[in-house]
Amino acid sequence: MTVALSRDSGRKSQAVWAETHDLWSGDAAPSPQRWSIERIRTALLWLTASSGAFVFIEPGPYEVASCLTMLVFALTGLSLRASLMPLVLMLMLCNFGFSLSVALILSDHQAETWVLISWYLSATAIFYAAVLVSNTEQRLELIVHGTMLAAVVASVAGVIGFFHLIPELSDSFLRYDRARGTFNDPNVLGAFLVFPALVALQRLLLGRFPDIVRNGSTLMLFMMALLLTFSRAAWGQFVASAVLMMTLMFITSRSRRQQMRIVAFAFVGVVALAGLIVALLSIEQVGHLFWERANLEQRYDVGPLGRFGRQALGVLMVLDHPLGIGPLQFTRFFPEDPHNAYLDSFLAGGWLAGVCYAAVMVVTLIVGLQFVFVATPWRQTYRAVYAAFFGVFGESAVIDSNHWRHYFLLLGLAWGLMAASRSYLALSNQPAGPEPSRRRAVRRNHVRFFPSALPRPKSTT
Repeated sequence: MTVALSRDSGRKSQAVWAETHDLWSGDAAPSPQRWSIERIRTALLWLTASSGAFVFIEPGPYEVASCLTMLVFALTGLSLRASLMPLVLMLMLCNFGFSLSVALILSDHQAETWVLISWYLSATAIFYAAVLVSNTEQRLELIVHGTMLAAVVASVAGVIGFFHLIPELSDSFLRYDRARGTFNDPNVLGAFLVFPALVALQRLLLGRFPDIVRNGSTLMLFMMALLLTFSRAAWGQFVASAVLMMTLMFITSRSRRQQMRIVAFAFVGVVALAGLIVALLSIEQVGHLFWERANLEQRYDVGPLGRFGRQALGVLMVLDHPLGIGPLQFTRFFPEDPHNAYLDSFLAGGWLAGVCYAAVMVVTLIVGLQFVFVATPWRQTYRAVYAAFFGVFGESAVIDSNHWRHYFLLLGLAWGLMAASRSYLALSNQPAGPEPSRRRAVRRNHVRFFPSALPRPKSTT
């Protein structure tokens, strides 16, 4: 069942949330020391998000920044809401399946590293979800801002590389004559750009003239880089995600005027995008690659050992190996990877990992849909998160997305905002004063696994 708040109840909820959001971290009156610590923590969140596009080397800047950020939050106090426990359980079971399967091939150190990376990326998803429960708006804004900056840098690098604007660096930003920017793979760059593009698109549709100009320019940059990746899966992901997001915007709009604006701007956007595509296709280098990639049947997709042939044979292997064959072992039997994240999870971690990986996707989409209709201060961003996650859900059927950093970022953002929305709804029906009974109720909803290293102020009640 979906929930919608009226304007009056929405204003009341915002007032109550503003007065009590610090209560979620257990502090009735944050001290100056705690505010200074919070500034350091939010700065690290921004740094982590802004480094998400730099993956030339592994471990890269994102791994360093994220580990440092998680360490600082752990030392200064981080709580885990009970509503996040299903996510924690599913991710732990999934990684336990990977760990159990890799025990069968202990001689393969690359497979062991793959499993460790899976545990680490799952930890980042849980971390993002946990940090958004408190100080939600500020932390979310900084994460989105950092991600947008990373997308701009990656897009500029991709455009520079494709058109050889800086000859000395161009080859570093290309792979197979396709733009990869600051990523190792053009497909990953294309998929990464979908969420920032949705954020820019939504701001363009709902903003004023300065917002339209600024976000329109940013969106055109993202679209150019996305097209130059020549990733058919990323193209499809963006189209599906954008259609879903605009549909949700239309449904949740409060006025007929805003609905008509969404429709009008969507039409103008399609025309502008078509113009950009035509302009790019007029360039011989772009046109040749575009028509080659636009063909639905590539030579590596068809045949007994093509993409879909390998996937059919992989399904038979899943039935014969309940514990899986181990991470990175598929290429021992076939010339390429399965290019299907769901199938890859079954093969890498057995039935346990495969079922849990699919469950994470399906549960997030089903449970998360109702929160699209909750009028929270962060609903606009949540719509983009949900639509982008839906796109990853679909694209994972034709590509190996198991270790995409931005997939785990979207997963953590979705669960964190769902938990924050539950709190927001619960507070909307309660008086604003921080009574002792409410404080006890709030604390019961937390599982504190890292005790705060900061002194806690004495209770004033």
